[in-house]
Amino acid sequence: MTRSIEIENLSKRYKLGLTHAGSVRDLANKVVGKVLGKSPASPSAVTDPDRTEDGHFWALKDIDFSVNQGEVLGVIGKNGAGKSTLLKLLSRITFPTSGRAVLHGRVASLLEVGTGFHPELTGRENVFLNGTILGMTRKEINKQLDDIVDFAGVAKFIDTPVKRYSSGMTVRLGFAVAAHLDPEILIVDEVLAVGDVEFQKRCLGKMQSVAESGKTVLFVSHNLASIRSLTTRTVVLSQGKLIFDGPTVDGVACYIKENMISQESGSDVTAAPRAFSGLTRKVDFVSMQLSGLDGDGSMEHDSEFQLNVTVKANEACEPFVIGLTVLSQDKTPIGTTFSEPVTPPAIGTQQDYQVAAKFPLASGSFHCAISLAEKPRAGTLVHDSLSDVLPFKVNEPSLSAGWVPGWGAVCLPHLRVIPSITPISKQSSNDAKTG
Repeated sequence: MTRSIEIENLSKRYKLGLTHAGSVRDLANKVVGKVLGKSPASPSAVTDPDRTEDGHFWALKDIDFSVNQGEVLGVIGKNGAGKSTLLKLLSRITFPTSGRAVLHGRVASLLEVGTGFHPELTGRENVFLNGTILGMTRKEINKQLDDIVDFAGVAKFIDTPVKRYSSGMTVRLGFAVAAHLDPEILIVDEVLAVGDVEFQKRCLGKMQSVAESGKTVLFVSHNLASIRSLTTRTVVLSQGKLIFDGPTVDGVACYIKENMISQESGSDVTAAPRAFSGLTRKVDFVSMQLSGLDGDGSMEHDSEFQLNVTVKANEACEPFVIGLTVLSQDKTPIGTTFSEPVTPPAIGTQQDYQVAAKFPLASGSFHCAISLAEKPRAGTLVHDSLSDVLPFKVNEPSLSAGWVPGWGAVCLPHLRVIPSITPISKQSSNDAKTG
């Protein structure tokens, strides 16, 4: 099969700290340091020694994989894993420190909102500018112009300077240009993070049609549902290295496992990363665990979900609720529930809380997001919150046919057969008498 992209031992490193001399004092310190044989310690080298070396940071290190023509490849990994650096190397925005990346064919890249757009030019002028950069002739661009404008939905503003576009309009036009100007390789980075649901569906459909036409697509996203629906093969990056290359289903599982905060008995979560900023931290999670699980971390379909948490009070606060969201393996929310309001611990002390419920989950792998929120406005004023925690499995329910994943993640109650108003036997006998 024809190779579209070949990557061999690809590495990229950046110099830490200032890249210029700075002040006279900085220059003098640097000269004295060289004379004495000393080099200033880098804070990054202390916090992440595996990726630093001689004052440099390795954004990517020894990456090896290839992509066949017509293949849609997903690229996933945590923030800082090296995804954007990889795409910039493939797009020739920057060049590798070592190794090589060979691309066979014309490349169209959409790495950020408005990549390659000049704010002072109109949307129409930017379409021609981008097309020219991609190597298209004016005749070829004119042929695709109407389709590009229709796809982006910016017909009314096509002759308006791009600087007056919203971020959604800009990314719609940028994606439309990249996807319609007949590239052999389309590189897309988080384009689905901007735009409404309708536009996201059109993007997925367009990328699918580009792939079906024999073109190659590299798709980077944190939207695991989109990765699973669009790609059959995925690479996972972590700390600048390639840790997985294979089927998307297994790649998503690898990514989730890497990000999951494993919860063992009495697991401490005080140092775990929080779900988002802006938390009051008046009360904090100290530890949490699920009880009633089997040795492999699974529970029966009809068993009770029991959660034990330890909470510490840092400041005085009103009674709070414990919020719990159950998510599927691809991070799709299944449902959210809240406890009754509970009294907080005394300031500086800890208290254990136990909550339980029955969830009609079907068989599969799940995990949770959990929060502490103020009683009157649950979900608005949040004290503490963690995501990607408490992984567990649900065993297959006792149905004769077995559970098919396509049926969904929730096992609905059995359908009741409602008796007829007139029983069949009596109806039959009445018919016989009438006859």
